[in-house]
Formats: sequence, structure tokens, C-alpha cells
Amino acid sequence: MFSIQLKEATYFTESYNVPNYSIFLLEDEALFSVNFVKYKTEQNSILFLSPYQNLRWLGNPSSKIKRIEFHGDFYCIEYHKAEVACNGLLFNNIYLQPYISLPKSKFQEISTLTGKMEKETESNKRFSESVVKSYLQLILAICSNEKDHQFGNKFTRQHYKNKILSFQDMLDTHFQTERSPSFYAEKLSMSSSSFNKKVKSQFGKTPTQLIQERVILEAKKLLHLTFKTVKEVAAELNFDDEFYFSRYFKNKVGLSPKHFREKVGISIVAK
Repeated sequence: MFSIQLKEATYFTESYNVPNYSIFLLEDEALFSVNFVKYKTEQNSILFLSPYQNLRWLGNPSSKIKRIEFHGDFYCIEYHKAEVACNGLLFNNIYLQPYISLPKSKFQEISTLTGKMEKETESNKRFSESVVKSYLQLILAICSNEKDHQFGNKFTRQHYKNKILSFQDMLDTHFQTERSPSFYAEKLSMSSSSFNKKVKSQFGKTPTQLIQERVILEAKKLLHLTFKTVKEVAAELNFDDEFYFSRYFKNKVGLSPKHFREKVGISIVAK
């Protein structure tokens, strides 16, 4: 349910879908793709991945990478959302880049906390799990605050100057019924080509990618955070039938809705 792994850079050449939440501490610059979108980090960056996001390393960093991996049953970010405010910011945010670059001193602080967590996991102390959870919560709170400072204020300032940002609000409102980029382009009184270019420039993804990721994000939430059947989830997301929904989900995630739920489980929030 929880692990901290220190791996040589050559280890990170594979492409995989991790069934847990993952945090990567990247001391050096790194080149990788998440859900097939390319990113390049600066030194002292931290990457956050939600369960079953596709990660592929496109270049080998010159130093070791620290990876913290934890299952939702170990630390439920939904249950602790008031304490760390990381859900929808560090994790499960399709509109922002999945990493943050930190000042060296702040990165070293996170690295030190990670080292303390590692020591706790190696011990047999009675309260090790509680201590590790406290360190993890502190790391998430620090990073949430930093990312909110870097991106939250920026997006708020830009929102009224750049109407393409309203696409995010529109998509969150209409994704269940409207999955064609042309619908959103028309709403914004833009041509399809102009709309596509501006969305890609603003978010780093095409409108089609964002629409698909928003549908999948909601599907994952319903499968993990509720007891609804696959058929009920399909209906709520406006799919014609559960079989088409299952094919759609498997094509994007790599496994069926049923197997996804078996792997990640149903959150304590649903109970």
C-alpha cells in the first residue's frame, strides 16, 4: 500500500500505468510524457501522477530519482482534501502540467522529509504508519501551496483577459453530453482551427484530448468514490450502453472499468 523507491536513472526507461498515486522527486532536468503529452522539467521538480496515468521517460536523468508511491487506501486524498487541498491541484487536474519546479531549498526540504519517511518504513516502530502519513500529508500540503501560488493566481488574473480559459468552465459543465470540439468552438464564436490552436497553446493539449481526459477523470471518480455499477456509471456519463463505455475506458486507461475498480478499490469516502 505504501513504498518509497530509490532507483537508478536507467530504470526509468519503461512505459507503465501505475495503479497507485505516485510522486517523483526529479533533482535534474527530465524529459517524459504523461498520457502521451510531452513535458520537460527544470532542476528540482516534482511530478505527481494519479492511478493509471501513462508515464513514459523520454530521456534518462543523470541522477537517481526518488519515487513515493501510495495506494488510496493508505492515504485517501479525497478524505483528507481539507488538510492538503491536493485533489484537483496536484492530482486529477487535466488543465495544469503534472509537475512543479521548486526553489532548491524547498526541494531539499521535500527530499529530507522523504528520507525520514524511508527510515520509518524500514523500522518496526508501533506508530510508523501514522508518522509516515504525517510526513506525506506535510509534503502534499507544501506542494499544494506552492503549485497554487505558481498557477492559481496566474490563471485567475488571466481568466478575464483570455476567453479561451472559459473553455475549462464550459467543459466541466457540458462534458457529459457534448464531446465534439466544434460545440465549444461555436460557443466561443471561434473557428475550429483557431479554437484548436488556442486551446493547445493555453493547455498544452488539443480540445479532443481534454474532452476525453475529462470524461475519463469523471469515470475514475465514479468508479473509485461510489458504489455505482459500471452500467450506472456509463448511463451517468451519457454512453449508449455499458459495453461501449467499457471499450472507451479501456482504450484510454489500459484496462476495463471493472478491472480498474478491482485494482484501486472503492474509497472510504464512498462508505
